[in-house]
Amino acid sequence: MPRVYAVQFDIVWEDKAANHAIVDRMVEQAAPPRGSLVVLPEMFDVGFSLNTAVTAEQATGGASESWCAAAAKRWGVYLQGASVQRPDPHGKATNDAVVFSPEGELICRYSKIFPFSGGKESDAFACGDRIVTFDWHGLKVCPLICYDLRFPEIWRLATIDLGAELFTIGASWPAPRHQHWLTLLSARAIENQAYVLGLNRCGRDPFLTYLGGSRLIDPKGQVLAQAESQPAVISADIDQTAVQSWRASFQALADVRREFLGRC
Repeated sequence: MPRVYAVQFDIVWEDKAANHAIVDRMVEQAAPPRGSLVVLPEMFDVGFSLNTAVTAEQATGGASESWCAAAAKRWGVYLQGASVQRPDPHGKATNDAVVFSPEGELICRYSKIFPFSGGKESDAFACGDRIVTFDWHGLKVCPLICYDLRFPEIWRLATIDLGAELFTIGASWPAPRHQHWLTLLSARAIENQAYVLGLNRCGRDPFLTYLGGSRLIDPKGQVLAQAESQPAVISADIDQTAVQSWRASFQALADVRREFLGRC
């Protein structure tokens, strides 16, 4: 069975080279088999910074996406990283999850649909406008980002319209709402009968503390792997038949009223 790896760590503020080096060490120690899926937190390269003039790929010569491509190829894995895109220096940026194949090719880009207005993210970042998936060993994977966890409608649309079977959500979810993180991850897995990998950062930035709490949850809501508040790499095998067998035996999704969900 294919295996997924989640890299939880304390992100160095606005220092791409330092964060790339941390991930290098942690992944190389974990030694994921070729073809594994390795997932990194939201803004793994810079932290939850709104200073997009400094953190954007356009300001750093594409440092993070080129690193992600090279790392995916070097390790022979599918790598879900992160990227701040601001092609217009006078406009807002997008907070992106980017996925690279074992050949180092970009196969998926997702722009965060729900920037966190309560943390002023929406002042610096524009909303993404579409849900996307990519194929991993025949499994439909849907990448999402942090605050998206609070909006079940996009999860349901991804499940019903796009056939999502594994959700990978990288986050910078702060300590004061940590219990919400854990509860909502379980809810999203149970209601969509899908695997959910929730990967949160740990440590501190100049403004907030983060308690980690990364989880891999199966389609029935069972926790397969978890991290507490320290840097860690968690991993588990993904049973490609588990989603479809559970959806077939307990047909809750067949009762969804699609007309109430809006557009995908």
